[in-house]
Parts: sequence; C-alpha cells; structure tokens
Amino acid sequence: MPASPHDRRRSNDVARYEGYWASVFYAWFAAAGFDVTVEDGTSRGRLDMALRFAGAVYLFEFKVVEQSGPGAALARIRNRGYAEKHRAPGRAVHLVGVEFSSAARNVVAFDVERDGAPAAPAGRA
Repeated sequence: MPASPHDRRRSNDVARYEGYWASVFYAWFAAAGFDVTVEDGTSRGRLDMALRFAGAVYLFEFKVVEQSGPGAALARIRNRGYAEKHRAPGRAVHLVGVEFSSAARNVVAFDVERDGAPAAPAGRA
C-alpha cells in the first residue's frame, strides 16, 4: 500500500529548509487573496516575500535559526536594503524576519519593525 501524503512528508527533510516555510507562508497569503510577490528581486539580492495590503507593504525574510543564528532574518532585510524599492510617500513599510528551527520543525521567532522606526520587541519562543 502506498504511503499517505502525510507519511511521505513526515519521512523526509523538507520541513528543515527555508524554502518549505516560505512556501507555507506564500500559500496561506495567496489563498487569502493578498497581493504577494516571492523572490522579490533588487540590485542587492532577492527578498523572500513581499506582501501588499491596505496601502502598506510587508517584507518577509525566512531563515533557519540553526544555520543563521537568532536575528539573522531581519538583519538581512536591513543589510541588503530591501525596503528601498518599496518606499513611497504615505506608504508604510514593515520588515518581518521569520525564523524556524529545523530541529523543532516549527516557527520559533519573528522580529518585526517598521522601516525607519525603532525595532519592536521580538517574538521569540
């Protein structure tokens, strides 16, 4: 008897990779009808995901905490200047760093800040 889809997913390492989690977030946001761009290219690299909603833009970067360390997702958005192309008068730009653990196979932290504003407290597990 062939394995069920759940059994196939459980017996492989796909949930240990950044791309898996980016796909989960994309699927949820796209299914909800949000305007989403994945691998949003800039002259300094590719942002994992940009979401536009209610006149604001939310920039997402995903990282495996065991590979990158705590805070690396939000730091990458800042260091690469990914917000620059999204800045416009009257538009709020929010930076969202999402970290997951390959060992826990779950989101373990998220950091959020508004572009140009002091960092908000981190959501760390």
